[in-house]
Amino acid sequence: MAKDPKEFDDYKELADYSLDPEDEQWLLDNQKECTFIWTNKNGEPVGLIMTFLAAKGKIWLLTTEKRVRVPAVRRDPRTCIVFSSAGLPGGTGKTVTYKGTTKVHPYDSPLVKDWLYQDYVARLHKEGNQERIDFFKSVLAIPERVVLEFTPGKKITFNGDKMAALTPGSTGKFDDMWK
Repeated sequence: MAKDPKEFDDYKELADYSLDPEDEQWLLDNQKECTFIWTNKNGEPVGLIMTFLAAKGKIWLLTTEKRVRVPAVRRDPRTCIVFSSAGLPGGTGKTVTYKGTTKVHPYDSPLVKDWLYQDYVARLHKEGNQERIDFFKSVLAIPERVVLEFTPGKKITFNGDKMAALTPGSTGKFDDMWK
């Protein structure tokens, strides 16, 4: 029978390896995709990868009215979003998960139409190519589009580099723990 991890002298609770606020913000500022999770009408969790904009204390996602997540979110706004450092400089091992609620807005909602499309597309095209930004803004601002406004609640964060720093033989980087 396996021992309870707490019986080991070097046991460390993973909650001790949380992201610092500046690392959490770095992740939101630099990652382009997240996993958006909702519950279908059968009560089953479903998720998929989406691009996003973190702004004004919210996470903003764009989709179209015909996607099944839209009626699901209207039915039950309790949702979850997961971010990972995968694909970013510095490697894997940094994550944040937010439990929260999502509200659905029409494409031309006054709350979002004056700033969201510009900021959303400009973030994805950081080189500032205004011609490309204007093109994608016109693609996004269509009547079938809806905006998902996610309001974070409880969060769970993890910084694998903190664990790696205490791992014998590791360089202090999460990715190097597995070599």
